[in-house]
Amino acid sequence: MTRATRATKKTWKLKTLIAASAGACLLAFQAPASAQAAWPDKPVTMVVPYSAGGPTDVVARMLAIPMGKSLGQPVIVENTVGAGGTIAPARVAKAAPNGYTILIHHMGMATAPALYKKLNYDPLKDFEYVGQVLDVPMTLLSRKDFPANNYQELLAYVKANKDKVTLANAGVGAVSQLCGLLFMNQIGVQLTTVPYKGAGPALNDLMGGQVDLLCDQTTQTAPVIKDGNRVKVFGVTTPQRLSSLPNIPTLDEQGLKGFDVRVWHGIYAPKGTPPAVIEKLNAALRAGLQDDMVKHRLAELSSEIVPVEKQTPESLRTHLTAEVAKWGKVIRAAGVQAD
Repeated sequence: MTRATRATKKTWKLKTLIAASAGACLLAFQAPASAQAAWPDKPVTMVVPYSAGGPTDVVARMLAIPMGKSLGQPVIVENTVGAGGTIAPARVAKAAPNGYTILIHHMGMATAPALYKKLNYDPLKDFEYVGQVLDVPMTLLSRKDFPANNYQELLAYVKANKDKVTLANAGVGAVSQLCGLLFMNQIGVQLTTVPYKGAGPALNDLMGGQVDLLCDQTTQTAPVIKDGNRVKVFGVTTPQRLSSLPNIPTLDEQGLKGFDVRVWHGIYAPKGTPPAVIEKLNAALRAGLQDDMVKHRLAELSSEIVPVEKQTPESLRTHLTAEVAKWGKVIRAAGVQAD
């Protein structure tokens, strides 16, 4: 074999290796794109930080069905309860960033950084944002046989009996705790607080007469209020009355000036979830919020779907950033912090 022939063979082998390497690289880049195009090919799990039957769980289960139809795969709601709603976000933050594990959370996502000394996730760094969902008003309730019959009587009674009155909440970091905290701060009275593992158990004990007061979301309380016999209601926490509960005055109009607490919800995915997957999740969310059953049910619960322009990843990111700053100041000023 001549020297020229050997050189030709070496050149041919080198070209073959280069071509093979290039092909392998191309396949490596094409595989994820192909996988993203096929996503989802199995059920998606939507993690809820609170107990079954609570307000966030109610919203999740309403959205799961139409979102599943849009995605072509079931959306399975899973309750991961504990530590004031911080276990679920930590779990989702550590999940594989493939879109099969997502989180629905309320404004507790913004309050956790100030409430907890040690947090196993960063709401602003460890997630991709899918979109905002809805705003939920709150109501201030008491057990049916509570001595007061209107807000002024309530105010007089709690000031005269502050050591006897109990105020329930759904646990440290829950919106009901924050609403109760703001209420006590604004009227200048500290009551005995009773934390529960979720809003459902707290409301059940209120109706059973085991606790006196509760401030909670209309997704939880509206059906009970409309029933008319199971609790007393002293006011709603929004500046305007609710169209679905028009006879209930606001706390603001009854003298608690500036009292405005509304609960917002958002959907998140682990950091690094591909943009194409986030886009599909967002499209499913928007389709879910247009579902007639969802709109009807949320209206019954006195909840407001956010405008279309807020149903975006960018809007949720901006809103969460502002809420972290806002509630951080409130919580630090009140000196409230959990271990």
